[in-house]
Amino acid sequence: MMHSSQPSHLRAGTLLNGRLRYEQFAQGYRTGIEPILLAAALPARPGQTILDIGCGAGPSLLCLTARSPTLRCIGIEADPATALLARRNLRLNGIKRDQSHVLLGRVPSLPIRLRHMAPNANGRFHHVISNPPWYAPNGKVSPDARRNLALRTEHITPEEWLTCLTKWVLPGGTLTTILHSSLTDRACMTLRQNGCGSIKLFPLWPRPQHEAKLIILQAIFAGKAAFRMLPGLVLHTAQNSFTPEADSILRDGAPLTL
Repeated sequence: MMHSSQPSHLRAGTLLNGRLRYEQFAQGYRTGIEPILLAAALPARPGQTILDIGCGAGPSLLCLTARSPTLRCIGIEADPATALLARRNLRLNGIKRDQSHVLLGRVPSLPIRLRHMAPNANGRFHHVISNPPWYAPNGKVSPDARRNLALRTEHITPEEWLTCLTKWVLPGGTLTTILHSSLTDRACMTLRQNGCGSIKLFPLWPRPQHEAKLIILQAIFAGKAAFRMLPGLVLHTAQNSFTPEADSILRDGAPLTL
């Protein structure tokens, strides 16, 4: 494993109960649990290739490679400093560039060379994941530019973002994203209109008897199965600690089977 000194603008941390080193910016946006849940929900098989659009500092990439070292993961990040940090996090965990790599790019105009990194000639990937910038639609603009980029955007709509994702999935491959629940109807319609089916909706309940504000939405490109509403996951107990089910995913790296 490679080690390097930590710059003052970064803060050290870990993922999966210390299995992974993970540095973040000391000021501004901080990674939540969403990327870890997103990686856990991916039904990837050994040797497959994953595209993470809007990868941030790389938490999903790290969790995926920790789960299956034979996966090949490509991340796309719009912010240059965050893309550099994602590459640093990969290096800190001894992950080689041919296994996981981060490119600079912005939806919908992703880098042309990305097509050549796909597993076959049609330039599409086995799985596409994304934690897009609509955590709170129509929410307040953050004074921190990096946090604002991560949580909201004005240059592209949710429909345009999801349409972009569908262009990169192999037939039979999955598209998995975490969205604010208020976007569910628009998201499902967009996926259907762009060749995706077999849609599964997985609510993330913050506590028992509370409304789910976040959902995991997973679809199969060219899938034909009917829509399914799944039981979902309760994240916290009434005492505000993680439930055993959530804890096993966030700390122990257990899969989240949809």
